Amino acid sequence: METALTCTIGVSVILLAYRIARIGKRENYLPHGPPTVPLLGNLNIFPTSKAHLKFTEWARIYGSIYSLKIGPSTAIVLTDVDAVKEILEKRSQLTADRPPFYVGDLVTEGMNIGLARYTETWRMQRRFMHELLSRNACASYISIQQAESQQLLFHFTNFVSSDLFQDFYQHISRYSFSVILSVLFGKRAPHHNSKALSDFCAMEKRWQAIMAPGAVPPVDLLPILKYVPKRFAQWKVEAEVVREMQQKLYGDLLNETQERVTHGNENGCFMGKVLSRRSTFDLSDRQIAYLGGAIIEGAAGTSAAWIKVLVMAMVTHPNAQRKAHEELDRIIGSARMPLLEDLSQLPYIQAIIREVHRWRPIAPAGVPHTSIEDIHYQDYTIPANTIIFTNIWGISHDPTRYDRPDDFWPDRWLLNEYGLKNGAKDPNMNPAWFGSGRRSCPGIHLAHNSIAINTMNLLWAFDLSPEIDESTGDPIEIDVFDFAEGLEASPKPFACRMTSRSRQHTDIVEHDFIASREAFDRYEHQVNT
Repeated sequence: METALTCTIGVSVILLAYRIARIGKRENYLPHGPPTVPLLGNLNIFPTSKAHLKFTEWARIYGSIYSLKIGPSTAIVLTDVDAVKEILEKRSQLTADRPPFYVGDLVTEGMNIGLARYTETWRMQRRFMHELLSRNACASYISIQQAESQQLLFHFTNFVSSDLFQDFYQHISRYSFSVILSVLFGKRAPHHNSKALSDFCAMEKRWQAIMAPGAVPPVDLLPILKYVPKRFAQWKVEAEVVREMQQKLYGDLLNETQERVTHGNENGCFMGKVLSRRSTFDLSDRQIAYLGGAIIEGAAGTSAAWIKVLVMAMVTHPNAQRKAHEELDRIIGSARMPLLEDLSQLPYIQAIIREVHRWRPIAPAGVPHTSIEDIHYQDYTIPANTIIFTNIWGISHDPTRYDRPDDFWPDRWLLNEYGLKNGAKDPNMNPAWFGSGRRSCPGIHLAHNSIAINTMNLLWAFDLSPEIDESTGDPIEIDVFDFAEGLEASPKPFACRMTSRSRQHTDIVEHDFIASREAFDRYEHQVNT
């Protein structure tokens, strides 16, 4: 009896030791990748900043699809458009999940649609968003998008130098927040110190901080850390603070929308439509509020970052700016501002838009997916619960696809519909700039409209140029790799000059801003700051 028990214990110990020894080792059915070390796998070399650059470096060594071992977990990095199309698009029902994110769940209680797991509630919210943010539905928001852009231009006409870059960035942040707030909750943020914007920025700063690499212990790798008492885990306290800030902000905005609907002052905003059809969907008030709040979080920062990249690209590439001015002068002239319907006649402006996406993608390492079941692709097996990264930077800077991949060169899109070099394989899709599969951006039509309006307007109205160093008289060089990290990659403040292209351009900007009053009125019913 004792011998049998001893043998059983011995075998169990051996099996346990074997399993522990296997932690971090790469299974044979996985794609190749960097060498692993026991227990950690590749965790010791996993990048905590500028992950897209390291992902791209590894792709050049290990191929366009490779694996990483993160302790006992597995990650796959895709730097190949065909693989993205096959794994994330064609098999989207198997790759629509998100990785576990305990701290995120502490804050949002699983209600942030961008971070939430793939559940029936998520699918219901997603269908709702697709319906209410369709191309046709978004056409009704063009007037407020155009009006907000006109206010941005008006502020920039008084902008001489970005020595006061705080003002430069504040105007862009106000614009991007006010547009999405108007569309979603039917309420503007007319000033950079508007209460809703101030509250959002205060919350977002703490929310970004708690999500930053290293800000909290690796709870998702070591689940036992979930049980650390709050008095020994300041990150849990901070998560509660952020949760309360979000629930108050989004709850107050929803209540204001409900009040307008009740009193017959509905203005066609997204959340008003949600409330009018709430009986169709089994969602609580908090879930509805978070539906709008999550879209604000996803849209405000990315929209602002994109405009900053556009300005950076134009300041550092004057030849591209000159070609844009020539096209706008030829097609639009100086007697009026461009309209969204003009875009189809402006191929070089369209090329600039595509090139900004390619040159400096806002989410360069993508937002990770997670596989729900085992997936067989080529000679590999991607097991269930694998984290899948789309290396958008690597795809967009692939020298086998693009000539001069590191250069900002809009002309590539005039030579080839997909901007590809001669002989490059054409997969008939863009490289996941707005996400992939069932996790693609539901507000893509809204984003396209804002991007097009601002690109046309800024380049029609202004000459964008480097700031001049007063001590030397030389232009101040801009570091085009100096980006802040977070959910979106955004340029750190840089110096530039914005000069109106003529007195006539200035007069039209001022006239159109005054005329935008009618569009603004619908969204200022409850605005007091």
